[in-house]
Formats: sequence, structure tokens, C-alpha cells
Amino acid sequence: MAVPVLDLDPELSGLERAAWETAHRFARDILRPAGERLDRLPADEVIARDSILWDVFQMYRELGLGIFEEDAELSPHDLASIRCIVGEEMGWGDAGLAISLGVANFPSMMARMSGNPSLIERFPAGTLGCWAITEPDHGSDMINFDGTVGHPSGRTGRPNCVARRDGNQFVISGQKSAWVSNGTIAEAAALFCAVDMGGGRIGNAVFVVPLDEDGVKKGKPTDKIGQRALNQGEIFFDGLKVPMDSMVVPPELYRAAADRILCLANGGMGTTFVGCARAALELAIDYAKTRVQGDAPIFAHQSVKSRLFKMFQKVEAARALNQRVIRINTTRDLPLLELAIASKVTSTQAAFEVASEALQIFGGAGISRDCPIEKIFRDARISMIEDGCNEVLGMVAAARF
Repeated sequence: MAVPVLDLDPELSGLERAAWETAHRFARDILRPAGERLDRLPADEVIARDSILWDVFQMYRELGLGIFEEDAELSPHDLASIRCIVGEEMGWGDAGLAISLGVANFPSMMARMSGNPSLIERFPAGTLGCWAITEPDHGSDMINFDGTVGHPSGRTGRPNCVARRDGNQFVISGQKSAWVSNGTIAEAAALFCAVDMGGGRIGNAVFVVPLDEDGVKKGKPTDKIGQRALNQGEIFFDGLKVPMDSMVVPPELYRAAADRILCLANGGMGTTFVGCARAALELAIDYAKTRVQGDAPIFAHQSVKSRLFKMFQKVEAARALNQRVIRINTTRDLPLLELAIASKVTSTQAAFEVASEALQIFGGAGISRDCPIEKIFRDARISMIEDGCNEVLGMVAAARF
């Protein structure tokens, strides 16, 4: 079995060790079996009232793993370490559920960052949230702030979701696409959208908005090849009226705030898919030691050992990079997006490649829906597209050099 992060670092503090033990138990006993059950359901049944999904959310809240993000007494170093440890274990349990649980905190996190007591009261911790950034027809444009990615003669897509000021409130209309995580179940959204600044000028801002009021409709859950436990779907705004203080990041501060959120999101994807890659490696090692071919376990074959070692290399390289990136970006005043993107791209690529190699080691058994590696392979494949297509993210990062 592959070596988990705890055993590789004997100098973990008591807090770090407690976080690992709690996260690992939750991932092993709750996330993985729940993810396997939800994977077999149609997208609408995943979010049905009697779905185990709601038990997962409730148990996660009761467990208190999210409290580390809110503990002001934690040093940046400790916070970075715990983010890596907990994030990896959650991804090891189930990547889709890990993303869903992480994104759920975005609106309350943005409300806390605003420092506005009224907003914090309206969107307290425990509010089931989503991160509404992607839009139809031009998803990658939403992270192409400088317009540096694209054909020289091309133009950035027109914004679909736009907020317009109307007296002492904003009125929001438009659509967010089918890839909004938690989109059809969220109570609130951290909404990244365009702002009509008058005179034909368009800016960008971040709002925290409710999704249970007039002026909001939700589409049907998106039916996907992988990460099926992660609810995603469209959100439609039709004249949603929100007070002025719902804008937590004005246009003049949008670039810096968006960088911070993207650093957090890409770093989180890095930790999640290090865990996913490790899960695939562990399954492959265990199977290779028990599958007998030619009167010997296939682990005895040199070609299999060589393949497993290369998989191990990729997991450890991705983990090392991710830990470095999280540490740097948690302790710096201004996080570096190019580092976070490197973590996300490297970890998701590693997860897909390791899962693919693991599937090959399983052979015919691996293509059965009854085999866990088949699910991990599908989950890992999606990761190279979500939260920014890896190729586009790479160009965004390179533009920062």
C-alpha cells in the first residue's frame, strides 16, 4: 500500500496529527462509500431528499473540519499544513464530494472577508453555497483577466450575467453555466459577474447573493461521466434585487480578489487530486499483490513493478509541489497564481495518468463498474477540465512570467 502523508512526516504536530486522523476516518468510513453509492445514481436522484448526500453534508458540519479555516489563532504555516493534509485525505476518499464540501463554504467565507456584520449574519458558516463564476459560451474567458489567452484576432466573449445599479440596490440578470458546483442545491452563491458601470463601461465584481428568492431559477443537475456525487448545474438570474452591501469586491479590487480566490481554488484542486492519485496507486499496489497470473502475483513481474514505481514518482512529485505551493501562497501577503495553477495542473495530470496506469494493471477487471478504479479513472479525467481547462490555465500562468 502506498505511504500516506502521515507516515512520511514523523514530525507532525499534535494538531496536524489530529486533523489527519479525523479527516482520514471521515474519508474512509463516510466519503468513499457514499461516493460509490452516489456514482451509480441518476443526477436528479443524487440530490433527492432521501439521498445520502445530505447525510454527508451534515456529518461534515458536525465533524468540524472546516473550523481550521476559521481559526484566527493558527499560524500561516500550520494552516498551510492542515490544508494539505485534510485536502489530500478528502480527495483520497472521494474527489467529487471533496469539491462539493469545499465549495459549499465560499459564500460564508466571502461574507467573513468583507468584515460586514450584516452580511456575516445573513450568510453564516454552514450556509450551503456555490461558486458561480463560469458562464455559457465563454467559460475560459472568466479567468482570462488580461485577455492574453486567445487568437490575436479574437475577442473576449460578452458577459452573460450582469449586475446593474438601481438606486440603493443592484439588479442581477443573466445565466451561469451548467458547471457551477453545488449549483442546483446551493442556498447562496459567491457570484463573480460583470457590472454595468454606465456609459458602455463594463467592470467585474464579486457578490454574495441568496438563491432562494424571487429572481433566481435553477436548471436540472448536469449528468456527467465522473464526479457524479458532485452536483453541478445552471443558475438563472432574472432581475434578482440585492442590497448594495452584497457587493463584497468592487470592480477596482476585482483583479486582486479574483487572484486570491483562484489561488485558493487551484491549490485546493491540487491537494484533492494528490489524494485521488494516491487512492489509485494504493488500489493498483494491492491488486498487483493479490492477482495471480502464471502461478505468481503480477507484482512479481518486473514490468508491473516498473509501472508502479513510475506511478509512485508522480504521486510524490505532485504532493511535494502542492505542499510547497500551499505553504508559499498561505504565508505570502500576495499569493502567486502561477504557482497555484502549476499545482492544479500537475496534480490533476498526475491523478489521470496514475489512474489510467492503475486501470491497465487491473486489466479486464478494471473496466467493470463494480471495480473502484473505474470510478477513480472517470473522476480524475474530469479534473483536467474543471476549475479551468489545464491548457488555458497554463497560458494564464505563463502570461505572469
